[in-house]
Amino acid sequence: MSFTVLIPARMASSRLPGKMLLPIAELPMIERVRRRALASGAERVVVAADDEQILAAVRSYGGEAVQTDARHRCGSERLAEAAEILGLPAEEIIVNLQGDEPQMPASLMHAVASALEGDAGLAVATAAVPLTHWEDLVDPHAVKVVLNAAKDALYFSRAPIPWDRDRYPLTEGAELPAGQHWRHLGLYAYRAGFLQEYARWPRAALEELESLEQLRILERGYRIRVCCSDVVPPIGVDTPADLARVRAAFSTQEDCSA
Repeated sequence: MSFTVLIPARMASSRLPGKMLLPIAELPMIERVRRRALASGAERVVVAADDEQILAAVRSYGGEAVQTDARHRCGSERLAEAAEILGLPAEEIIVNLQGDEPQMPASLMHAVASALEGDAGLAVATAAVPLTHWEDLVDPHAVKVVLNAAKDALYFSRAPIPWDRDRYPLTEGAELPAGQHWRHLGLYAYRAGFLQEYARWPRAALEELESLEQLRILERGYRIRVCCSDVVPPIGVDTPADLARVRAAFSTQEDCSA
């Protein structure tokens, strides 16, 4: 199977300024992410950045990077521009790995790419892991996804879905029924041609309401296949506390290399 990993990277960050270049075990974060992508079996890994400093950092380690417009509203739109710059063919499978996910398992990247490889009629795939505790279900920062029998997404929300009307609410720390709730991971695979089409669509009403770019796809009637995994990666790096946790993990080789 052949696929390309594209990594959108922005210099601006309200909670952790310049985080793409902050060091993790002696390497900039973006380089840690790029090396994680290389472990997935991708034929090509490219960083799509909005800042010359990120481009220079990636290239200093022998990586490939392209400069994209700083005005993009989401990572998928940035990748659409990158795919066009790179001249990727319409059927090329692109995996979107966020630039602040240095511990994303390589196996999950391969899984979302494989979902497209195995279904010619599918344009988008993503990943999800089990939600196990009540406080995660009600946390708006944990995006939930509800699936149909074919493991296609029915809806994504920051709200606690599905809602068990006979049991909820639960007390803090309570465990959820196994296999009933799923947390969406911001990892996607697209076909390059679909990505170009997506970037031309205006933002959708549900996307604006929930601030979830994948809802633009569902509102247009496209399927999103969800690869469910029991391999739960740590959350991405958004805060100084996240950065400290990741640095500690890499210092002890607990770097989620599966």
